[in-house]
Amino acid sequence: MNTLSYKTVSANKATANKEWVVVDAAGQPLGRLASTVAKILRGKHKTNFTPHADCGDNVIVLNAGKVTLSGNKWADKTYIWHTGYPGGQKFMTADELKKKDELKVLERSIKGMLPKNRLGSALFKNLYLYEGTEHKHEAQQPKVINVNEFK
Repeated sequence: MNTLSYKTVSANKATANKEWVVVDAAGQPLGRLASTVAKILRGKHKTNFTPHADCGDNVIVLNAGKVTLSGNKWADKTYIWHTGYPGGQKFMTADELKKKDELKVLERSIKGMLPKNRLGSALFKNLYLYEGTEHKHEAQQPKVINVNEFK
């Protein structure tokens, strides 16, 4: 009897083929870039995506401080956090955060799109942000991805 057998492939740490990817962030909108990078980090673009395993790629983002926000978002977008003390709610605009650290704006938006558990923390360690066009991961032979054409 000739039958087709369909089996669900569940990736784990040993069977996941992790690659290195380079993304250029210069002139890219913040949200679109962050969602694409989070998808690559999570591994959702692969056919063997497994929700509970780290099967995503390592992502190198160049020119991370040169992302754009449309409209008045540099002045209007507010980041809010609490110190844990009474009256300890703090506010910072996107422009103030960029002046403090250029990479934090992109870093916070990508981290917010990852799972809020141990897996999300492990996935976030696969992200490497750089202000310029130079990086120290040439030995891994990363492939360059155009974010606008990535599906």
